[in-house]
Amino acid sequence: MDAVLTLFALLTGLLTGALFHALNIPIPAPPELPGLMGIVGIYVGYRLVEMLGISFDLLSALGLSG
Repeated sequence: MDAVLTLFALLTGLLTGALFHALNIPIPAPPELPGLMGIVGIYVGYRLVEMLGISFDLLSALGLSG
């Protein structure tokens, strides 16, 4: 199922990118490789911390949780 969702996400992105280019609208994503790699880094870092089971409840630490 993940492969199918990934394929649909890729196709949606391709169609959206093509539409943005056809309409001469700037893409809402970093247009160069370093910016794209930053987004990939955020995703990998998120998953790595999730996999390691590291967590910190910021709202609780700030006394804002109910």
